[in-house]
Amino acid sequence: MSDKICIGAIAGAFGVHGEVRLKSFTAEAADIASYGPLSTEDGSRQFTIALTRPVTGGIGARLTGIATREEAEALRGTTLWAPRSALPSLPDDEFYHADLIGLEVFDTGGRPLGRVKAIFDHGAGDILEIAANPPLLLPFTREIVPTVDLAAGRIIADPPGSDE
Repeated sequence: MSDKICIGAIAGAFGVHGEVRLKSFTAEAADIASYGPLSTEDGSRQFTIALTRPVTGGIGARLTGIATREEAEALRGTTLWAPRSALPSLPDDEFYHADLIGLEVFDTGGRPLGRVKAIFDHGAGDILEIAANPPLLLPFTREIVPTVDLAAGRIIADPPGSDE
């Protein structure tokens, strides 16, 4: 597990006074400002975030050290990372996406299916993308994914149609 988690990204400039448009990856979008200073992925820059208003496609925010539209636009695509220690502990049946990426996935008979490549949430619940040939998409539900063992680095899945 990493000591930091990606909790947002800068989608570009908003307005002319250095505001940015943030995409928040937290459960409640506004929580992105509550985890203290956030850093870039490489840790070379840190920003304290002050949310300003909801905007199309995200949240408007001011970042420390960013005063002009040009400075804000230069940050487009930058991911924002929080220390894992600043994030809340999760119940046993909830996981940070970062902890699932890369886990090996096995079917209930122990046959390897692949590794978790990505997690998507299109509004109806999370979908795991398993790197396999062909790629496999699994609903991340207790019925389809009965076991997630972070300590062992594996997931047990019961894909639909695997009973046949």
